[in-house]
Amino acid sequence: MAEKHDGLVLDVEQIKKLLPHRAPFLFVERLSDIVPGESAVGWKAVSFNEPHFAGHFPAYSVMPGVLIVEAMAQAAGALVVHTMGGVDREKIVFFMTIDKARFRRPVVPGDILRFPVKALQRRGPVWRFEGKAYVGDTLCAEAEYSAMIRDADTPT
Repeated sequence: MAEKHDGLVLDVEQIKKLLPHRAPFLFVERLSDIVPGESAVGWKAVSFNEPHFAGHFPAYSVMPGVLIVEAMAQAAGALVVHTMGGVDREKIVFFMTIDKARFRRPVVPGDILRFPVKALQRRGPVWRFEGKAYVGDTLCAEAEYSAMIRDADTPT
């Protein structure tokens, strides 16, 4: 088991060095509890002024479930690129699968979303993760997903 790096927290500016995503599509603002190659916890403060809330839904704003899964995947991608020492290098994360997705409670503006992610398997550039999303201690969503990490200049 890898050693936990107590106290290592990546802020949004450090995360932007790991991921190509930018606002309004960057959904992880902080990464904590990092165990390289194994796990981390992503964080997002859900704000009423995010563009998807204009249409999802105007009378009752709910964060789309697919964006919660995207947030979990971004946390996993940041963990992988951090593990690979990829700071300031162009890496792209391509979703390959999403399995066992379950949505259990709506996430609304004002919520602090916490999403622990855990690596389940790695084969070359393909990683499989388990993610869960919580508001407080309440499970809101969960999924397993896989993605391929590639250099941005590598042809598909």
